[in-house]
Amino acid sequence: MNHYMKEFFESNRDAFDDRSPSGKVWTRIERALFGARSVNLWNSVAVWRAAAVLLLGLSAFLFLNPRLGSQGRADRVAQQEFMDVESFYSAEISQKVALIRQEDVFMDDQFTQDFQKLEAMYAVLAEEMKRRPSQKVKDALVLNMLVRIDLLNQQIQRLEESREKKNADV
Repeated sequence: MNHYMKEFFESNRDAFDDRSPSGKVWTRIERALFGARSVNLWNSVAVWRAAAVLLLGLSAFLFLNPRLGSQGRADRVAQQEFMDVESFYSAEISQKVALIRQEDVFMDDQFTQDFQKLEAMYAVLAEEMKRRPSQKVKDALVLNMLVRIDLLNQQIQRLEESREKKNADV
């Protein structure tokens, strides 16, 4: 009988190789061998691909829309802080210039030139801050204002010393 089966298989091999079992058969065989296997959603490649596409889209949106990203909020806060500092120092400069002009004294040419150069540099830096704001430009603007205040303080000191000298001579 064994020989008869072997001969049957050999003569009908093409008929056996022609067909393959369905996927259900392999699933049943697998379940019988390994037990029932639960399908884990997180091991699905499609889920990971969808998550990657979603993350990429969200990152691009936040990067391209600075108003919604944390960088946009940080820039607005830094810009507001700079505006506060600028208004304070501008008020100080205006007050000191008005004090010097009250004295109605001939100003030193070197002082006038230095002050005008600093104002011109400030105008250039302010324009750069509008075009491309950065921490370096902001620091340069603040430093310019501080130097102008120092220059004004020196001029006020000179005026006070000359006033005291005149009072001492009288």
